[in-house]
Formats: sequence, structure tokens, C-alpha cells
Amino acid sequence: MSAQNRSRRRLGALVITSSLVVSGVAAIAAVPALAASSTVVITEVYGGGGNSGAPFANDFIELTNNSSSPVDLTGWSIQYASSAGTSWANKITLTGSIAPGGVYLAQGASGGANGQPLPAPDATGSVNMSAASGKVALVTSTTSLTCTTGCATAAGVVDFVGYGAANDAETSPAPGLTNTTSATRKVPTEDADNNAAEFEAVNPSPKTLTTTPPPGPPVDAKIHDIQGAAHLSPLAGKLVGNVTGVVTAKSTNGFWFQDTQPDTDPATSEGVFVFTSSAPTVAVGDAVTVEGMVAEFRPGGAGGTDNLTTTEITNPKITVTGTAPVPAPTIVGPGGRVPPSTVIDDDSTGDVETTGTFQPATDGLDFWESLEGMWLGINQPEVTGPPTSFRELSVVPAGSGVRTIRGGIVIQKTDSNPERVLLDDLLAPIPDAKTGDKLAGVVTGVLDYSFGNFKYLVTQTPTVIDGKVQREKTTPSSLLQVSVATFNVENLDPTDGDAKFDGLAQAVVKNLASPDSLGLEEVQDNDGALNSGSTGADLTLNTLAAAIRKAGGPKYAWRQIDPVDGAEGGEPGGNIRVAFMYRTDRPVKFVDRAGGGTTTPTTVVTDKYGKVHLSSSPGRIDPANPAWAASRVPLVGEFTWFGQSLFVVVNHFSSKGGDDPLWGRTQPPVQTTAAKRHQQAVAVRTFADQILAKDRGANLIVLGDINDFDFSQTTDILVGSGKTSLIDLPRTLPASQRYSYVFEGNSQILDQILMSKNLQPASQYDIVHMNAEFPDQISDHDPQVVRVIPLPSWYR
Repeated sequence: MSAQNRSRRRLGALVITSSLVVSGVAAIAAVPALAASSTVVITEVYGGGGNSGAPFANDFIELTNNSSSPVDLTGWSIQYASSAGTSWANKITLTGSIAPGGVYLAQGASGGANGQPLPAPDATGSVNMSAASGKVALVTSTTSLTCTTGCATAAGVVDFVGYGAANDAETSPAPGLTNTTSATRKVPTEDADNNAAEFEAVNPSPKTLTTTPPPGPPVDAKIHDIQGAAHLSPLAGKLVGNVTGVVTAKSTNGFWFQDTQPDTDPATSEGVFVFTSSAPTVAVGDAVTVEGMVAEFRPGGAGGTDNLTTTEITNPKITVTGTAPVPAPTIVGPGGRVPPSTVIDDDSTGDVETTGTFQPATDGLDFWESLEGMWLGINQPEVTGPPTSFRELSVVPAGSGVRTIRGGIVIQKTDSNPERVLLDDLLAPIPDAKTGDKLAGVVTGVLDYSFGNFKYLVTQTPTVIDGKVQREKTTPSSLLQVSVATFNVENLDPTDGDAKFDGLAQAVVKNLASPDSLGLEEVQDNDGALNSGSTGADLTLNTLAAAIRKAGGPKYAWRQIDPVDGAEGGEPGGNIRVAFMYRTDRPVKFVDRAGGGTTTPTTVVTDKYGKVHLSSSPGRIDPANPAWAASRVPLVGEFTWFGQSLFVVVNHFSSKGGDDPLWGRTQPPVQTTAAKRHQQAVAVRTFADQILAKDRGANLIVLGDINDFDFSQTTDILVGSGKTSLIDLPRTLPASQRYSYVFEGNSQILDQILMSKNLQPASQYDIVHMNAEFPDQISDHDPQVVRVIPLPSWYR
């Protein structure tokens, strides 16, 4: 499976100014105050993570550095004890340093499945704090405190917070808390060692220093002054006032508003988000004046540190001055702001927020940033892929390209399709749609950013115009052709139920025309995700074979080799692997040769007549190679077709999960996973060379889920060079047909078939588009098939 796992989007993470008054705090004896910390202080404590009604999924403690120099926290710890407890063994070990004025987030445990993910933490641990009362100590070592009371003055304690009914605190405890409130330091830059006076119970605001606005008058500003012609606001951290505009959209924790008197610079956005934490009281169409702090919010969740920030106004004071028409949407596409056609970013050298030049006219990342927070419209957006599991629907304005023959948009080596934007369901439901559909009329929304993508937040569910795209069916092979297919069956195991098996069977019989040989990827063991120690997949494969027969197809036999338990990646407990199925009613025959095994490599041998064979069939290719650690070992099988040998290698290379997102903070994106696929390609290419060295005319097919593009170095390695190079069949297609997978609206090649040159005459290749473009998928990959006529070596 190639889709990247991730957590759900955040809904809010900044602060409001209101406080919760808590009475009934138990009186405690005042303790001598530790000298006020002039370096690192605790700025926020939250213990309700994951509980019922919690806004965040984990407990957390936030720190800041009030000194003028970085402070190395390596070897420090945050220690927790219950309100009357004496044990300090519950702790988070800290690493790294905290810059002057910097924010450091330590993530604790979760009390349940509620709440949004935190922004990317700097340290994590299993500290499970009380949501109501407790004690937190920042300590310069990892040695557990032994004090019972007076811990604020214990050796090594840098800062200390008692909250609620805690029996220890600096002077007296901070207010008691709930699942929805945190103890937040009112002024992060001040520490007078008085928890009660210095902390208030407010909405949690992880990794955002929250403070009573600094002394001095606010700076009058327009929205375009706040946004600036850059990724980061030139007014970040400043108090602004007299910011005027009309409310264009609202969420459960804030609203967007837009200036009705824009400037003439298209690089500066005229809209911005106001974070209110709770439901805003304004209405769409209200004319408002806002005062507040300008902040850059970096969304959390998986890969949070590589997200761009969004500019927001926090701690707002909002005045409704009347009502006004919502501004006409700024059109994106023909007749309006036209996105760049090929470049996402081409001038940054790492962090796009601090390097490179802001070029909205040529860089897609800058183009969409220049529209952040604005009320937009796209006239009849064209759908380039089905909704994701997070209900995100990729669309492009008319005129975008290069388009697929069915209405998608193809990723290419120098074109990652900056025209794409994801419609998101934060404000209104997103409809099911497929590649090639359109959405009716001018679809309006505000532009946001999260999880490595710009998000177009529609305020009404769009109407779908059916593009009439149908699932493809391939042509059956002739009597002389052997058909060889590859199909990623997406974590198939018996617990998937009849519907999954029946759907795959229909695909094999109706869409793939019952190929002679079928290489399968993502076959799981007989009990699926249950981590039983069993690795057999006979029930999985027999169930699929029976479903094919029930669907009117031929009888298939299968061959595979069980993997090492828990060692080859995929869903935990599933023991994912590759396998062969082949028809028993056609001239294709599988050559069974004993000797293969889980850890036994197959080799290339010749018989007394000089004919090439496998030492074992089926066999695994170089299973001890570190390239296959936590990844699927390729399976090779020796077949015959009318007596002619045919070698087939089925692969499932390591996924792209963990690479930088195309629209992320790091530009150009770093493909950290590519190196391993290169190693895997070398291993497979080396095996292919061993076959072709003994018989340059050998019939060889290499196929499967390569998890890399047709233009990638991985594919270059597999192709090789010279007289024994392989033909990469996706590269033989026009660009508009090169795709087997759709990720975030980008049609792309991940699955591939390569073959030896001698198989090219009379060959027919087809990627059968029946899954990836549709919301009702039986798998997330499209299968593909090649029909060839194996010839004897002497003929070639």
C-alpha cells in the first residue's frame, strides 16, 4: 500500500483570553519560593488529553526560554506526581535545545481517542497527568525527585507548577483544570514563583506562547499588511488593531474575514483566519474590526514539522460594526488568477519559509500562499481523483495539464502539477466523485493549509457533473499469447469478507480477462492483522481462487513462500507477501523445483544442455540482503509456455511513506525512502543479469508494485543498459496514459512491468484503469497486463 498514514486534521491550537474561575482549592502551607527562573520556565500544563470532550489527544507540558542564549535540555526531565503523591517516577526525558524565546513541547500520554493531534512535539513520554489536579517539575536531571512537599526548592528543580488541589506549589496552586482547559502562564516572560497568580485556566494552546498583550498600543494594520508578500507574516508576534473586513466563513473555533478594499499587489492575501478557540459569535456577512496578536500556526499531526504555517490572529477582540456583502470570490483559473503550470518551488534550499524568493507568478507554493485565507472561486472545477479517506477531493481549474486520457492529471519528472488543490470537508461535506467528473458552477470556499497540502474549504457541498468515465476491461490474449499481469490486492486476508474477494474475482475475470499468470502484491496471512505467529497464506489464496471460479473464471493454482514472521513490513501481524497465481487450463505451466525457502536464495543454473533454470522454483531473491529489511522479498518463478521457458519476478518495493510532501516546508522535497528502493532495484537487476548472462535471449518479466515513478532512478536501475537492458513498459506509453495509482489527485506510475527485449515483438501492454480513479475501489491500485509470445533462444 502506497498511501501515507496520518492523523486527522487539527481544528484549533491557539488561545483565547477568557479564563475559567475555579473555587474550592485546598489551602496549603506556603513554601519558600525558589528564585524566579531567568531561563527556562513552564508556560502551560494540560492533563486532559484524549478524555471526553478533550480538544487534544495527548497531555502536554509547554516550556519557553526567557534567557538571551540557547539552553541545552539534554539530560533534563519533566517529572509528574499526583496532587498528594510522593512518587516522581512518571517523567519525560528531554533532548535538544531551546532557543531564546523558543517554545518546547513535551507530549505525554493519552486518556482516550478524543481530540486532535498535538503540533509536532519536541519530546514524548508516557506521563499520564490528572486533568484536574497535579504537580509538574522541570528538573535538570533524570533522577526522580524524593521530596514530598517543598519540591519547588528541591535540588535541580528549575520550575514547578502545582495545579488544582495539589499539596505543593510555588506559593499556592494554579487553578483546577478540566478536560478542556490547561494551566497557562499569563505572561510567559515573567516568573514570580506564584502559581496561583501567574497561571489561569484557559483553552489549551500547545506550542503557541500565549500572553496578555504586551504594553503599548496596537499597530494599525490591513489584512494584506499582516499577510505580507511572504510565507511568514512581517507582523508575527505583534499586537495589531483596526483590522477591518467582512466575515466570509466560520468554523467551530474561528472565522475568516477579508478586506473589501484590497491593495494592488497580488502577492499579498486579503483574507486571514481569526482564532477564537470556541465557536465564534460573528456571522457570515458581518463587518468587523479585529484587534489581536499575529501568530504563525504550524499544524500538527503526522509530519507536523514539515507543514507550512498559516497566519492567524489570536487573542482577538472583535467588534461587529454592521453588515456588508461578502466580497465576490477571487476566481482561480481562466479569467482570474491562473496557477503556475509546472513548478511548485524551484528556488528554495531547505526551509521554504526562510530561503528562496517569493514568486507567486511562477511557483505554485507561493501562488497558493498568496491566496491563504481568501474567499475564492473555481469555475466548474475538474476532478482529478476520488476523495481520500479524509474526504479531500482533488480538483484543478480548466486548462490545467498534462491531463490523462480520462481526465486526471499526470505527474511528470519536471511537473508535479501545482494547479491541484484539495477540497476539504471541514466546513461542508465533500461529495463522492471520480476522475473525469466536474463540479457544477463556481465552487466557492476559503483557502487553508494542513497536512502538507493547501485545502480549499467549501462552505456548501458541490454538485457533481458525471464525466461518464467507466471501468476498463482489457482484451483477452490470443491462443499464442501468454498474458502476465500484476495486481496489488491491498492487504488481502480472509477477514476481509466475501465482498472483497468477490470484487477482486470480478476484476480478474471481467477486467483482466483471466490472465495466464498473475503476480499478486499485499497478500496477507490467514488471520490477517491478528499477530498469532502464523505466516501461512493458503486460506487467503484458496479463498481468492474459489471466488474466481464462482465469478465464472478458470481454475487457478498458486505458489508463494511464507515470509519471516513480522519481518517484512506491512500491517502489523499481517505478514504481507507477494505470490503467483496461474491458470491450469491453458498451456502455461509452473515449473516446481524443490529447495526454495523463506531464507534460502534461489540461484540461476544451467542443465547439461546449457539451458537456464532456477535452482528452486518458486524461489526468493537474495533474502538476506539488508535491502529487504522490513520489506517484501521478491519471488521468482519459472514457467513454460508451449515448452518455452519464461521467468517472472514479482516485487513489492518499500513505500514512499516518510518522504517530504510535495507542498511541504522543505523544498525541494527530500525522498528519504528512495535510497532503499534503489538498493532493492540493484538486487533485482543483479538477479536479472545472472539470467541474461547465461542466456541473453531468456524470456524474462519483472513486475509488481515498484512504489516508484516511471522516471525514477529506481526504474533506471531496473532497466539497466546495453544489450541486456529491460524494456519498461510504462515508458512506452504516451504521458497521458502513464499511471496506475492516484495520490492526492496526482495520477502516477507505481506499478510496473518490465521485460526482456526479445519479448517485445507482438507484445501488447495495458494498464487497466478500474480502481484508482473511483471512490468505490476494490483496491487502491490499477492492475496491468502484458501479452507476449515467448520464443526459443535459437529463434531469437
